[in-house]
Amino acid sequence: MLVRLLYASRSVRPIGAEDIESILAQSRKHNPELGITGILCQSGDIFVQVLEGGRPAVNRLYSQIVRDARHRDVSVLHFEEVAERRFAGWTMGQVNLSRVNPSTLLKYCEMPAIDPYTMSGRTCLALLEELIATAQIIGRVG
Repeated sequence: MLVRLLYASRSVRPIGAEDIESILAQSRKHNPELGITGILCQSGDIFVQVLEGGRPAVNRLYSQIVRDARHRDVSVLHFEEVAERRFAGWTMGQVNLSRVNPSTLLKYCEMPAIDPYTMSGRTCLALLEELIATAQIIGRVG
């Protein structure tokens, strides 16, 4: 049974490019062996991440994320059983929201900045899909 989990969290400290690269490297190393694919968005101290894979693997990884002291305000935005993956081409893709056209964000958000805590999960997924469609994803690793 494949599932898709979308969550948001805030960093407990300021995040730099090295921190993001470390997170992505760790994800790209471990996610394939777990059968997990997904995408990560970061804007300021906010993270939005989609995890896809088998239910047990996704639940275990999400539980680790919730317990990770680097995160706070961890919140599930959307969870569903799926017939197929949307992010199968990524062991962990990255969206740098500072490079996204503000008009794209305004289609889905109240302001030209992402605040997943005020968005529905489906709206947040639609935004991610548009970012993929408009090639605003960096770090694709299959």
